[in-house]
Amino acid sequence: MIPYGRQDVTQADMEAVAQVLRSDFLTQGPVVPRFEEAVAARAGARCAIAVNSATSALHIACAALNLKPGDHVWTVPNTFVASANCARYCGASVDFVDIDPSTWNISIAALTDKLAVAERAGRLPKIVIPVHFAGQPTEQEAIWELAQRYGFSVIEDASHAIGASRGGEPVGNCRWSHITVFSFHPVKIITTGEGGMALTNDAYLADRMSMLRSHGVTRDPARFRRDDDTLSSSEGPDPWHYEQQMLGYNYRITDIQAALGLSQLTRLTDYVDRRNMLARRYHEELRGLPLQFPIVQPENRSAFHLYVIRVKHAGSGFKRRDVFDQLRQRGIGVNVHYTPVHLQPYYRALGFASGQYPEAEAHGREAITLPLFPMLTESLQDRVMKSLREILCR
Repeated sequence: MIPYGRQDVTQADMEAVAQVLRSDFLTQGPVVPRFEEAVAARAGARCAIAVNSATSALHIACAALNLKPGDHVWTVPNTFVASANCARYCGASVDFVDIDPSTWNISIAALTDKLAVAERAGRLPKIVIPVHFAGQPTEQEAIWELAQRYGFSVIEDASHAIGASRGGEPVGNCRWSHITVFSFHPVKIITTGEGGMALTNDAYLADRMSMLRSHGVTRDPARFRRDDDTLSSSEGPDPWHYEQQMLGYNYRITDIQAALGLSQLTRLTDYVDRRNMLARRYHEELRGLPLQFPIVQPENRSAFHLYVIRVKHAGSGFKRRDVFDQLRQRGIGVNVHYTPVHLQPYYRALGFASGQYPEAEAHGREAITLPLFPMLTESLQDRVMKSLREILCR
């Protein structure tokens, strides 16, 4: 079976991890901050906070922005459920903005219209979470302009998009957002096994996220607040003293994972180059089939975490399920990204229903994710394309 995505772990990666295993620190040692500094430098952001998953990064990003019950968060339906769940963890309500039919990212027109209606109703979002679907950057500058006008915060869910850029600027530099989140799951661009990172240019938000990932606890005497019998009055705080200053979580990443991520990061450019080359081959070789292909905006460089095609039902004579099943039967491990979040049972129970976000729902009915990962050879990709042609050209 050719999987839709797969990690690439080299001998250098294994040696980097082995060095940590031979060291004095396995969890929160010196490698985690080195990894944070390296990713921040690569993305052009001032601060980075590494955590155990992108879901955790989204959660602490919302919490750092003081999201609470009664607040509203907007994201897109065309994403993994974590993009919406992070708001629910904070007790906030979730709503969705439909996607653009060509880019499959958040529709700026739909967002603009929805904000105008929400302003009149007094229900503006506190946070908007645009998603860089499949690795293509969103139109962040337009979203940022709307954020300045309507007063909401912006968290970029760039789980798919480390190594991508817009207008020559790297995704993650937070020029047009308050916080950006990356994922290091094994099928993503680089991996730490499981892991994620939140980047920001705001030192206050970075400080809050750093504490939130580790129980809300600090051991830094400069931050201590208490002045009672737990502190020595004349000699300063006892050397064992620590303070919990907020309700935090155990979202820490380990030095073992960070070592793998640091090693993988050295190949980020090569990985993104390879993914783009394979995406071009798909686009060129499959042209003429009854499919809709991903369109990368001219100002964007996609990281191509995923290569998603859409099987157009109307007039094509093909159903997505038939194409999916036949590819699987031929050993092609295709997948679907995504079932729209608002159609999941949990969100239906909150009042969402079919027909609310037609573009995202059409995408959910038609999308198939083809295999795309750096170690996919041209011969294996040819097998994928040959199978797809034979199925669609009968």
